[in-house]
Amino acid sequence: MSLIEKIDTVDLERIKLELELIPNGEQVCLQGLANNRDPFYGVGSALRFEDKHDEKDFCYALFHTQYINSIIEKHGMVRTRVMRQSKKTCYTYHVDYTKRIHIPVYTNDNCMFIVDDQVYRLPADGSVYLVDTTVKHTAINASFEERTHIIGNV
Repeated sequence: MSLIEKIDTVDLERIKLELELIPNGEQVCLQGLANNRDPFYGVGSALRFEDKHDEKDFCYALFHTQYINSIIEKHGMVRTRVMRQSKKTCYTYHVDYTKRIHIPVYTNDNCMFIVDDQVYRLPADGSVYLVDTTVKHTAINASFEERTHIIGNV
């Protein structure tokens, strides 16, 4: 498998409509725990809660987003989040425990994903990508617009 592989296509306009139901925030969980439905609990580094919960525990839909929830279920995603990256920002170069599915919702040519020192641009065209985030990677938003992806662990 390559580092980034297109695995599906979705209706991006339906996703955008359903995202209007999601609260604002840099990261918002679309899935929570059986006993914790706080959409901000599972955000950030998994290290923050790994002693109490496995990422697979975040599998309960938090919002009535029928179409997005069907995509999450189809691909077996857990701890799925809406991740909004502010303009002119870069994440740390890091490694995740699992591969991730990325659905670019809002992006542009000045947004880049660097995976194992290779630069990728993932267009917001309805493509669903499986990304090997178990190797060093980062996301850069070198634009003047917010970048938004739906990201789920697999």
